[in-house]
Amino acid sequence: MPQVGIFMGSISDEETLRPCTEVLDKLGISYMFTVSSAHRTPARTEKLVDTLEKDGCQVFICAAGMAAHLAGAVAARTLRPVIGVPVTASKLGGMDALLATVQMPPGYPVGTVALDKAGAKNAGWFAAQIIALSDPELAKRLAAARESFTEEVIRAAEELEKRMAEKK
Repeated sequence: MPQVGIFMGSISDEETLRPCTEVLDKLGISYMFTVSSAHRTPARTEKLVDTLEKDGCQVFICAAGMAAHLAGAVAARTLRPVIGVPVTASKLGGMDALLATVQMPPGYPVGTVALDKAGAKNAGWFAAQIIALSDPELAKRLAAARESFTEEVIRAAEELEKRMAEKK
């Protein structure tokens, strides 16, 4: 049973979404990663959402560019949390996808993260936080990951300060 359903509007978004799958892999979270378009394959999107929800999927992550209706289409089909990752795919620099993803009608929210790879990575972390609400072991893994982030910053600061002191 995948805990997370990850949908991309186009296979060209696969590399952009890789940071999301890397986070989920690191945390031991199962997922289904596929292509489905709100416009070109609406019946497929509907079937995927319904099937995954019945199988116990807890969170959906949707990435799309330009009109970026995928996250909204999924939010219309489920009561599960939906996270939208706007993708830069036009001359508008992703602003079109960002606005399309964040501007949902009342009652059909989409938690929207940053554009592209940074957003994909945070979508993975955000999905993990949602799942951790009912999974104490995952919550421990998240806390350990956060601690490692703190340690990395402290280590980098100490190395920089040491190099700067040696220059004096």
